[in-house]
Amino acid sequence: MKSTSQPYKALPTAKKNSATMETLPKGSDFVQRLAVLTRKLGYEFSDLSLPNLALTHRSFDSKKNYERLEFLGDALLGMIIGEALYHRYPNQNEGRLTRMRATLVRQESLVTIAQGLELSNHLILGIGERKGGGRNRASILADAVESLIGAIYLDSQDMEITRHCVLAWYGDLIDNVNDQKALKDAKSRLQEWLQSKQFDLPHYELVETRGNAPYQIFVVRCQVNINNCPDITESGESRRIAEQKAAELMINQLHKLPAAFKKR
Repeated sequence: MKSTSQPYKALPTAKKNSATMETLPKGSDFVQRLAVLTRKLGYEFSDLSLPNLALTHRSFDSKKNYERLEFLGDALLGMIIGEALYHRYPNQNEGRLTRMRATLVRQESLVTIAQGLELSNHLILGIGERKGGGRNRASILADAVESLIGAIYLDSQDMEITRHCVLAWYGDLIDNVNDQKALKDAKSRLQEWLQSKQFDLPHYELVETRGNAPYQIFVVRCQVNINNCPDITESGESRRIAEQKAAELMINQLHKLPAAFKKR
C-alpha cells in the first residue's frame, strides 16, 4: 500500500465550511488521530467535519453518519478505477475490463485498502458495534473507504486530487488485477480446480450461527471428496464471506497434497 510523502492540501473554495476542534464531538481525540490518518491517506482536510463524518457509523449516530458520503464515494470509485483500467489495459475488451473493475471495487479489495490505511483505528462506532467487533467488520471497513473518497472529493473539489489518492491507495492491486487468479473468487477457483481433476464439487455446510443480528458470525465447513484432505472450517460476518475464506484455505491445502490424488 502506497501513500504520498507530502499530503495534498485541499484547494480553497468559495463556500468553505471549515470545522474547528470545537465543532467536533467533545471529549473526542479525533483531531489528534487525524494527523496519523492524514499521512496514511496522503491528503490533508480543510473541513475537519468531513473525515469525521466519513468515519462515523450509523450505530454512533443514526442521522449524521457516513452513508451519504459512501453513496458518493462508490460512484467516484467506479469511475476512477474504470478510467485507470481503460488506460492501463488498452488491449482488453469490455467484458474483461468489467470483471477487472468488479474485482477491484468488491468488498475484499476495499478491506485490503482499509487495512493498509489502518482505518479500524479511526472508526467512530456505537458501543454495541464496538463490542460486536465492528472495528474489524469487513462491510464497515469497505464502506469507510468509499465514504473517505467522497469526503476527499467534497473537500478538495478536485477530481485529479481524488484520483491521485485513490490510485495511490490501490498501488499494485491495479497492476496485478490482470492475473487470472485475481479475477475469480476462491469458490470459483476451487470448483474449476476440482473439475479439471475430475473430482466431485465441494460441499459447504453451515455449522453454526453465533450471536444475534446484526452482529452474527457464520461458521461454515468446506468438504472435498479427496483422500487425506481434511475439512476446512472458517467463520465470517456473512455465510458468503465464510465460504470464500474456507474455499481459499482449501485451495492452499490442496496444492500442498501429493500429486497422486485418490477419491475417498
